[in-house]
Amino acid sequence: MKLTKYNKKRDFNKTKEPKGIEKKSKSKNLSFVIQHHLARKDHYDLRLEYKGVYISFAVPKGPSFKTTDKRLAVRVEDHPLSYGNFEGTIPKGEYGAGTVMLFDKGTWQPYKNKKVDFTNGPVKFSLNGKRFKGKWALIKFKEENWLLIKEKDEFVKNTNINKFKTSIKTGRTIKEIEKNITPLDNSIKLTNPQKIIFKKEKITKEDIFNYYKLIGDRMMPFLDNRLISTVRCPNGNLSNTFFMKHLNSESPYLGKKLLKNKDEEKSEYYYIKDINGLLSEVQMNSFEYHIWGSKQNKLKSPDILVFDLDPDEKLSLESVRNGVKDLKKILDNLKLKSYLKTSGGKGYHIYIPLKSTSWKKCEQIAENISSLMVLNHPDKYTTNMRKEKRNKKIFIDYFRNKEGATSVAPYSLRLKEGATISCPIKWSELETIKPNSITIKNIKDRLKKKNPWEDFFC
Repeated sequence: MKLTKYNKKRDFNKTKEPKGIEKKSKSKNLSFVIQHHLARKDHYDLRLEYKGVYISFAVPKGPSFKTTDKRLAVRVEDHPLSYGNFEGTIPKGEYGAGTVMLFDKGTWQPYKNKKVDFTNGPVKFSLNGKRFKGKWALIKFKEENWLLIKEKDEFVKNTNINKFKTSIKTGRTIKEIEKNITPLDNSIKLTNPQKIIFKKEKITKEDIFNYYKLIGDRMMPFLDNRLISTVRCPNGNLSNTFFMKHLNSESPYLGKKLLKNKDEEKSEYYYIKDINGLLSEVQMNSFEYHIWGSKQNKLKSPDILVFDLDPDEKLSLESVRNGVKDLKKILDNLKLKSYLKTSGGKGYHIYIPLKSTSWKKCEQIAENISSLMVLNHPDKYTTNMRKEKRNKKIFIDYFRNKEGATSVAPYSLRLKEGATISCPIKWSELETIKPNSITIKNIKDRLKKKNPWEDFFC
């Protein structure tokens, strides 16, 4: 009911904004988002998560870092939590037509009254975002009109918010978002752009570079702060590739993490900082990407659970799809929200977002679920990774959930015949999309549709 007004104002056949579905976040922390909205009137939208929705305010001049500024904040309709990831253009003729840029994001909490009153106010709260931190107050003075005021603390400063020109998500300016342009650093120069990587499909290095440039907005949230391994193909021969997991060159677009192995030897692992990092890796002939299940700043706390259903070559596609359905039933019974993607090979991958947990617990959960699959259908499934034990069975690969293990990143190209993509799909598409049917050549049509994993990190 809270989102009825939001849904009535929008035609979701025309706008790419997410549909209004009330949903409580899995996180213990309350999220906030500030979006710069270049509409008929330029303004900023402040959204504070509360009871399953974003309580939203339109702030014409935006928040101020000064305590002396009293900024008008007009209460508007509640928004769904999935709106916190929205960045793009709302078509002309639609409600709020214009361009939306993610200006800041983080967590918030009330700091005076434990009971938050968005009906009468005041609401005293603190923000912990990338650009906005510290204490604030929302004070109601007339109908839906409030004042947003910065309170005295160490974060007060004489800074104009106009100095921030880019999105915290993609690094694009609002004009670049409007034109769907991805900003690239001029120092990224693509060498050998016409080198053929996929001979049969006649796909070049430049084609791959342009694909990752196109898919950056959707892929970067899964690469963000995660250690990676890549598959490199330096000479255009798919039978001559190698797995790369250690940093072997310095780059301003890549971060590094020094880790010890079992023998106490140190190695430098790495992660991609932004879209420029992704494209600089493509320049270095990294075309396939695998990610850790935890972020580099929280290595011991995995937040993604992965199942890889890898079938015996003799099995039919129908058997593989039935395996996916059997796994989903178990996950649904455990109230674990799951997401489906193609592997780009023979099977499917299932991702489950987790509240931060330990690797031991993560592995135990994955093992228990996989063992239950085998117990229920010993003739159909196995957790034995040896191929000779996979006779007419599906291997439930849960070993991706160990510390240091990786899984194929959503939207990664696979260095396999056909130039396939490991692509997120809707559960309703399981029966119509084969594991290897989405390729670098046909994925553009899918990108015109709503992102099926839009709420993955909500």
